[in-house]
Amino acid sequence: MVLFVVTVLLYVFGLVFLYGVIRLAVRHGMEDLEARRPQVLRGAQSASADDRAFLRENSFLGGN
Repeated sequence: MVLFVVTVLLYVFGLVFLYGVIRLAVRHGMEDLEARRPQVLRGAQSASADDRAFLRENSFLGGN
């Protein structure tokens, strides 16, 4: 009976521990995404500006 109680307690505490670890990992991942968002947006704006400049210089490729 004592073995059963110890097993249940370890199982429950293990699940609580894993929940905390997963929650911490997700929070850090979301913070990393938020930190990288401005860099990604700048890269996308730069890429679209480069595409527009390329099409201006090579208008025959744009089909206009």
